[in-house]
Amino acid sequence: MGVGCDHHHHHDFCDYLLIKCYSILCCGCRSDDCCDCCEERHRRLIIAARIVGGILFLVGLTILIVWLVLRPTKPTFYLRDATVFQFNLSLSDNLLATVAQATVASHNSNGRIGVYYDRLDVFATYQDQQITVATAIPPFYQGHEDNNVWSPYLVGTSVPVAPYLCSALQQDETAGLLLLYVKMDGRIRWKVGSWTSRHYRLEVSCPAFFSFTDSSAGVPVLRFLHGTSCSASV
Repeated sequence: MGVGCDHHHHHDFCDYLLIKCYSILCCGCRSDDCCDCCEERHRRLIIAARIVGGILFLVGLTILIVWLVLRPTKPTFYLRDATVFQFNLSLSDNLLATVAQATVASHNSNGRIGVYYDRLDVFATYQDQQITVATAIPPFYQGHEDNNVWSPYLVGTSVPVAPYLCSALQQDETAGLLLLYVKMDGRIRWKVGSWTSRHYRLEVSCPAFFSFTDSSAGVPVLRFLHGTSCSASV
């Protein structure tokens, strides 16, 4: 008894496979008109996707061009003057007392971008150690190509310092030159038209050079030498 093939069932199975493939390709339709409609729907979806992609590309390109044209330049800072009224180090307990005043100017060179200074703290350092408490500058807005000048007092009362500062100060006094830094730490925002950016951290460092001169009483006095440009990072 041999193995035979039922041709009737074979043709039915083939027709079933063709119908299933046609149904998948034509969105479940089994007529030519319906399949044409499905293909048209596919074409429309592809066209719509291309249009949306083109719009997103143009929006991104516009934002990039506007950013490149209006790319903000960080404000520049300049230390105009500084006066040290007191700079006394107690050798017995390594406590430093400082009273100073610094005059710092800021310039916004952007022609179309303003700057919001939401926080700006000013303090002095010596040998990488903070020697005064931070003095807060009131929040303000710096317009296009505007200039601002501040003259905060910097005070540190009995500030504990590292022991090596004593020998460093003695070496500076022997050399006749003292280097302090007036530093600023703040948070700013850029403003273009009605749009305002997120917060950015601002860090400014201004070197202040002083010379030691003898007063009439024989006590060394610090004299500010010259103005200096400050480094700034945003």
